[in-house]
Order: sequence, then structure tokens, then C-alpha cells
Amino acid sequence: MNEVMVLTPERILEVTEDVLRRYGLAKATVVDVARALDVSHGSVYRHFPSKASLRQAVAKRWLDRVNAPLQKIAEESGPAPARLERWLRTMFAIKHKKVSDDPEMFRTYLTLAQEACTVVKAHKDGLVDQIVHILSDGVEQGVFQAADPKASARAIFDATSRFHHPAHAEEWSEAELAARIDAVLALLLKGLEAPRKR
Repeated sequence: MNEVMVLTPERILEVTEDVLRRYGLAKATVVDVARALDVSHGSVYRHFPSKASLRQAVAKRWLDRVNAPLQKIAEESGPAPARLERWLRTMFAIKHKKVSDDPEMFRTYLTLAQEACTVVKAHKDGLVDQIVHILSDGVEQGVFQAADPKASARAIFDATSRFHHPAHAEEWSEAELAARIDAVLALLLKGLEAPRKR
């Protein structure tokens, strides 16, 4: 075993993803990960004290990759309606791409995410906070009305769940999906519009 190499949590997570892809979630073990890294399984456990903590970290890493481009859009300046629409369309596109590019891995991550409830809750809360940020900007710009941006953000997240929640993944290849997304986004944006000053 080659214990001299610098073993970082990030390297372990990278290799764990490869192992999951190769063996599947049911068969992949910490020993498989250690073997792929050419270290003892004790070395992996020094960074992740249990198989569950390793799996949770893999789920978080996957969700963080979903989050990064959305965070960027949320933090931009510019008209809030265009940003909100772009943020939502980007979120849908990221999820849809993950399913179409690698359906097997998507199912694996879905199972991991279901196990890692606290990680998923933090991820969803973070996404809602990004919507809150855009809505608050819109209120400041005088283009949105939202008495309670947090409640409105949660409502937007819930109202669009058909387009981003993995439970609906089988519907994402339907021909009329794009038209449905357009209709829902048009309705949401219209509902948020601040009344024009006379």
C-alpha cells in the first residue's frame, strides 16, 4: 500500500464517484475505494469515519456542483425578472442534463441524496435563499411585489418542482415540457410584477 501520497477528502470523493460508477451503489464498499486509491481502508476512515459519512459527502459534492452556477446567477446584478427566469431555467437544465447524460449515475445519486436527508435539506434551503436574494433585489428595483420574499421564494420552488424534482425525471423527456415550463414561468413572473405607478 502506498501511504506516502497526500490523501485529501476531495481525492477520496473523486475516486468514490468512480467506484460507484464501476460497481453501483449496492456493491461499492470503502475497501473498493481504498483499493482504487492504493491505500488501506483505515486511511479512508481517517477522513470519513463511516461508510455513511462518505456517502453523505459524495451526495453533498454532487449537490454543490448543481448549486455553483445557480449561486453565480443569484449574485449577479441586473434586472431581477430576467435573473429569476434564467436561474430557474438553469436549474431545470442542470437536472435534465444529469438524467440524460448518465441515467445510471443519476439514480445512484438520487439514492444517496435520499439517505443524506440533512444534506438535501441544506441544499434546498440554499436554493430557496438564492431565490430570496433575487426577489429582494426585484423589490428594491421596484419590479417585484413580495411582502414576504422567503415565503414567495418557497412557493416558487414548490410550484416548479415538476421541472426539477428527481421524482418527475421520467417526464422530462416529454415533447411538451418546454411549453409547460414557458407557461409556468410566464405565470410566476406575471404574479410577481409590481403594480405600475401612475
